[in-house]
Amino acid sequence: MKNNFIQRTFFDALLFLKDSLFAEEHALKKGFLQSLDPRIKVVTFACFIILVLLSKSINSVLGLYLLCIYLVSISKINLGLFLKRTWLFIPLFSLFIGIPALFSVFTPGEALFTFKFSGLMFVITRPGLATFVLFVLRVLTSVSFIVGLSMTTKHFELLKVLRIFGMPQVFTMVLGIGYRYIYLFIGIIENTYLAIKSRVGYAICHKQGQHLVAWNIASLWARSYQLNEDVYRAMLSRGFSGEALAWNDFKFRLRDWLWLSAVIISGGVFLWVNRFFH
Repeated sequence: MKNNFIQRTFFDALLFLKDSLFAEEHALKKGFLQSLDPRIKVVTFACFIILVLLSKSINSVLGLYLLCIYLVSISKINLGLFLKRTWLFIPLFSLFIGIPALFSVFTPGEALFTFKFSGLMFVITRPGLATFVLFVLRVLTSVSFIVGLSMTTKHFELLKVLRIFGMPQVFTMVLGIGYRYIYLFIGIIENTYLAIKSRVGYAICHKQGQHLVAWNIASLWARSYQLNEDVYRAMLSRGFSGEALAWNDFKFRLRDWLWLSAVIISGGVFLWVNRFFH
């Protein structure tokens, strides 16, 4: 029973990782963000993240988070799927990082709650709670904007935009190849797991399971090394000389300029109003 649960959990996590990283069907939908030029989209989302980092109040960050949710909703992205992607991993991890800020030892101030644990007295302060909530909201909102950008923009378009903005060629190449390799290897692991399950099911003893895992790791390593050599030779045979060329077919439209202007103006107003909040 325990082996069944572990194997099913592993398989579900693998499928979730695959769907989270490589589901580009959302970028093909005819929504608001999908209709914007990728360069304008990257610039405006970078502005949003900067506004999140400069915000001094919980209400300001919460307003930006609600704006992100609204932009995702009018871009025909399923909110349930979006929230599942944005609330897992990094935001949950930030909860544990921010917990010490709750207590009077790190953030002195007016006491809100007091409790004892293992003979020690812990005091949660009002400034500590505000700092904790602001920190978690900042992380959540920043992650939401990044996920929203990645879900509404094709992967190769993001790489081209990074190259246009001056990111070194070697980094964009590594990101592009790594993206495709991860997709390929997750597919190999998934197919191998299904093949094993179809032949032996879940009823495997620990030693057999360890042997299968070790064999799969070694096999995947050998296949990845061989594939690396084959891909590099194929690139050389087609004239690769260290610089991959990408055709830039992006075109600015009136909608893009209006969106950029609206973000810049509203961002300036936001920063001016934000000066009066602490």
